[in-house]
Amino acid sequence: MGSTSEIAIEFSSLDVEFHPLLNLRGGIIMNPIGAFNQNHDGPKWEFTDRPISATQMLPATWSNAGFGLFGKTYRNNWMFGYEVYLSGGFDNTIIDNQESKTFLPASKENAERFEESASGTPLTTIKIAIRRNQIGELGLSFMGGIYNTFEDDGIVLDEKRRLNVFAIDYNTTLPKTNTFITGEWAWINVDVPETYTQQYGNKQYGGFLDIVQPILSRKMFDWENATLSLACRLEYVDWNVGKFPEAGGNRGEEIWSIVPSISFRPTPQTVIRQNYRIQRHTDILNNDPSKTGGFSFGISSYF
Repeated sequence: MGSTSEIAIEFSSLDVEFHPLLNLRGGIIMNPIGAFNQNHDGPKWEFTDRPISATQMLPATWSNAGFGLFGKTYRNNWMFGYEVYLSGGFDNTIIDNQESKTFLPASKENAERFEESASGTPLTTIKIAIRRNQIGELGLSFMGGIYNTFEDDGIVLDEKRRLNVFAIDYNTTLPKTNTFITGEWAWINVDVPETYTQQYGNKQYGGFLDIVQPILSRKMFDWENATLSLACRLEYVDWNVGKFPEAGGNRGEEIWSIVPSISFRPTPQTVIRQNYRIQRHTDILNNDPSKTGGFSFGISSYF
């Protein structure tokens, strides 16, 4: 029998409702950045892997101790929702890590972020979402704050260095074909010290687009509402946006992939999927890209 030394809690909060548009939340919150972070459950997706932009550029399943306000309202065919939080956040490891590049997910390894802020200042996360029936839902989000330990016991160690993340996401279902489309694109700006090498970029961007087309929805075997779908994911990330100041050429560290998929859902909360990944990844010097191609199979369900 296997064992584990720890259990990770992604979300655990106390909510107090004053009005549908005014609710107070405090506890372990999941920062609402983009489309994926709060909706990362495996059974929701037709792909075995999580999006590269959400896991290796943004820190997927990114949660912190914090508090804030949220609300949602409906009017005719419209919906409006918002979330605003102050929480713990990032630390110096985003520019001091084993990846040797600016890498936001490195801060997930610091469990002390649930107890104290590395910078002594809160991370601000804001998201608003607007949905119109038959058109889709648009989300705009921001996450930012000081990330470095600039002071210790009153002694100034460094200037305050900010990190800012902007994201836009959209999802819709086309009414005639039931084609589901969801996508996310994010921009990251990090104040990297001038003493760092150019491997550590101060700008990053990337995102993904999923297209899912049900091709058969009916009773199959003993399942009343089974669905067979074809899907495709397009994704791209540039970890180091900009040019080399000496030679003027573009810095690399880019990755793109295409992932076609076939999936079977015996019930809406269970998915069996077969993917094939076509991927290209360049290093910072833009040498010939490494190439990846391969199948992956997975099953995911709630229990």
